[in-house]
Formats: sequence, structure tokens, C-alpha cells
Amino acid sequence: MRIKKGDRVRVLSGKHRGREGVVLRAFPREEKVIVDGANMAKRHTKPAGATMQGGIIDKDMPIPVSAVALICSVCGPTRIAIRIDDQGRKVRVCAKCRGDL
Repeated sequence: MRIKKGDRVRVLSGKHRGREGVVLRAFPREEKVIVDGANMAKRHTKPAGATMQGGIIDKDMPIPVSAVALICSVCGPTRIAIRIDDQGRKVRVCAKCRGDL
């Protein structure tokens, strides 16, 4: 999975298509990510003790990685390519402009 926590992405499909946000969490095993402000669901919760208040809470739900695209600062939404740098490490680059992400 090439999308990581903290990446700026655009949602490509679904009800929230076109919305942009930051990846809050990544679930590599399930191939899903949670994007801030996209794919919100209403969660009905009971009050748990004296401190937690009950009611309807908006909750961010996971989106499949295939439904989001990383946003390059130069050319916009793009795929991610991998390049090997001088020290032999893998570096993520923009697939369109080959610039660093």
C-alpha cells in the first residue's frame, strides 16, 4: 500500500467523490484508509458513565485505497511510482511529473 498517514488525497469514487482531505489512519492489512471529512457515518451511542455523553456522533469510516488518489503539489491527483535513490532506498515519486512527494 503506497498511501500513508498524513498524505493529502482526493476521493475518486462514491458519495464523497471530489472531496479532498488528509489521511488520518491507514489499515494496510485491509487496504483501507480513513480520510478526514470523507465517508462520515452517524453513530448512535449510549452514555458510558458520568463523563461520556450519549447521542448521535459523526464518525469517519474507512475508504478503500483504490478509491483515493494522492495529490501532487505540482500536477494534482496522481498515481505513485517508486524510485530507488543513491543510497538504495525506495522513494515515492509522482507518476506524472516524477517529482518527489
